[in-house]
Amino acid sequence: MLGTARIARTQVIPAMQASEHHRIVAVGSRDIARATEFAHELGIPRAYGSYEELLDDPEVEAIYNPLPNHLHVPWSARALFSGKHVLCEKPIAMDASSARELAEAQRAAGKLVAEAFMVRAHPQWLRVHELVRSGDIGRLGLVTGHFSYALKDPANVRNRLEYGGGVLRDIGCYPVMLSRWLFGEEPTGVSAMIDRDPVTGVDRLTSGLLRFPSGQAVFTCGGALVPAQSMVLYGERARISVEIPFNPLPDRPARIVIDDGRDLIGGGARMEEFPIVNQFALQADRFADAIRGVGEVPVSIYEAVQNMEVIEALFKNGV
Repeated sequence: MLGTARIARTQVIPAMQASEHHRIVAVGSRDIARATEFAHELGIPRAYGSYEELLDDPEVEAIYNPLPNHLHVPWSARALFSGKHVLCEKPIAMDASSARELAEAQRAAGKLVAEAFMVRAHPQWLRVHELVRSGDIGRLGLVTGHFSYALKDPANVRNRLEYGGGVLRDIGCYPVMLSRWLFGEEPTGVSAMIDRDPVTGVDRLTSGLLRFPSGQAVFTCGGALVPAQSMVLYGERARISVEIPFNPLPDRPARIVIDDGRDLIGGGARMEEFPIVNQFALQADRFADAIRGVGEVPVSIYEAVQNMEVIEALFKNGV
């Protein structure tokens, strides 16, 4: 892995280590002391004091890139041309143009790039997608979403404008990606209301509206609000509520509710429950399978480009 990001330390690397599909053999950081500490803590055999040294390691077949957003494309591209496959954190890039550059790098290098939207590997979302595609809720007309957290530290990378910080890229990308996937279409128009932090300059509260050929999607994301998340799909015959859409808890089953709306007190509701899984492990396993030629990654570089095009359009059309 490149760097010593918290999400890697607490979520992604432990999930990969628990899988039979992976061996975590090396970590690279610009600070050898941090790399060594990280490697010791997680039982990783080798630590490097630069990203270049890691990419030169012939035993490394694929890299995980959780670096700050502005480093996603340059180091993912360098990994590709070093002969490595890449699992890169979302958002894949700072803008659509650089995402397209990474797609071209994948074609030129002949290796695989995947965007790390772990939710697309979770059984609850695979089931929701199945319900929509089967027509179980009738024609899908509206998708609503919300994702927020409270993070006011101006030094945090999520609050650094030059690093690609701000809530639209960081967490607004989830409802954007899921809406596109659920409708199976690209939006024909978007608009946004954006509130920027007067000190850091990043967007700290963004509301977006996406118009699709078949319906609409509306979402909000906030970086200075009470932590909360929700996602609801409205069809002609029923709605689907995803209880914890983005970070389902690791110690209890995930749940969705399908409600036919016969009354306002849940008389037509049924619940579906899913066994406890680790969505980071499932994501990593699908990535490994795709490298071996079995199946596809949940979110390819080409879909990542389309997602960035929507995010860029939201910024462009934001007020």
